[in-house]
Amino acid sequence: MAPVKNGRYLYLAIPDGTPVHPLTHPANTNAAPIRTEFPEPGKTMVYDDSQTIDLDQDGATPLEHGTFLVKVLVLSVDPYLRGKMRDPKIESYTPAFVVGEPLYNYGIGVVLLSENAAFKPGDHLYGVFMFQQYVVESDPGAFRVIENREGLPWSVYLGVCGMPGETAMYGWKEHAHPNKGETAFVTAGAGTHIEHSIPHISYVLGFADRAASRASGPVGSTVIQLAKADGLKVIASAGSDDKVAWLSSIGADVAFNYKTVDTRAVLEREGPIDIYWDNVGGETLEAAIEYAARHARFTECGMISQYNTAQPYHIKNLKSIVGKELSLSGFIVTSLRAKYEAEFRATFPRRVAEGEIRYREERVHGLGNAGRAIVDVQRGRNFGKSVVVVADE
Repeated sequence: MAPVKNGRYLYLAIPDGTPVHPLTHPANTNAAPIRTEFPEPGKTMVYDDSQTIDLDQDGATPLEHGTFLVKVLVLSVDPYLRGKMRDPKIESYTPAFVVGEPLYNYGIGVVLLSENAAFKPGDHLYGVFMFQQYVVESDPGAFRVIENREGLPWSVYLGVCGMPGETAMYGWKEHAHPNKGETAFVTAGAGTHIEHSIPHISYVLGFADRAASRASGPVGSTVIQLAKADGLKVIASAGSDDKVAWLSSIGADVAFNYKTVDTRAVLEREGPIDIYWDNVGGETLEAAIEYAARHARFTECGMISQYNTAQPYHIKNLKSIVGKELSLSGFIVTSLRAKYEAEFRATFPRRVAEGEIRYREERVHGLGNAGRAIVDVQRGRNFGKSVVVVADE
């Protein structure tokens, strides 16, 4: 078999708002300085198809013992990827991307060839994959086989049945401490809705029959449903009217568009709040503190409003944390995985398949469009869990 193209999506430069000379695209010989705080396709990241790979084990480059060749099917696009686009000298909970190397994140792939006893051709693997069409891996411990007895779309294992779903369940169980009748405020999504006419994007909603599609932030949407299952009143915010409609459809008692409705006015009318699930930070966090009940619990899951700015918003009422005896808990999903993963794997796919937990996702087709998906998530333009469909089976 002749070698085939092996497209990659490369990280070129830090989008930190300072002029930099990025690594040039392989097709170019010059690169002008750039200045941006948001990632930019073609400048801070770029698609490259200059490499090839031999997919024939009997070809010129057979697999080495212990390795396995995987065709990447779907890749996850998540807000936290922006934090990896930084100066590697800056320490964080997750390593920085390497300039000139492919991006990477959670994904689903299918084994094509294997010289490792842990996997066989046809196995579908979940793990962290490079943004690349084909990869040769050697560490079976970094991946697990998805059996998918429920027959869910593979992309669901990157959303509600993957890391975002884990984030919602683990954080809720560990930090919310809900009591029936309490009020929770969930910042579920941000930004404006992408028009359905864009050709490389499709939408999928998840119900019991798995036949339709999915919406707003995957973590926040799941938290809303967990809170309702625990008997709470839920206030939820999103950045467009259609997202608000979605949040209402999955159980939010009070859903509003934070771009057209004053958050403080809503919380003053519907609060005080006992639980706050924070995905955005900034002024919304300040408002939540203002209208929090005594002993309220805040789960700090993300602060996307602060990810792409050189001038972070400074919270002005932090002293209320003392006076109201608030509890603020930040967490990283991997820190809680050992405690809750077995329960999650045993229950979430079934709950999703039965329609107990609903979801929405946005599928971006083609690895070459990965950059667009990344920017859309950072700007809040995605509608549901964002995934890049790299290839069909």
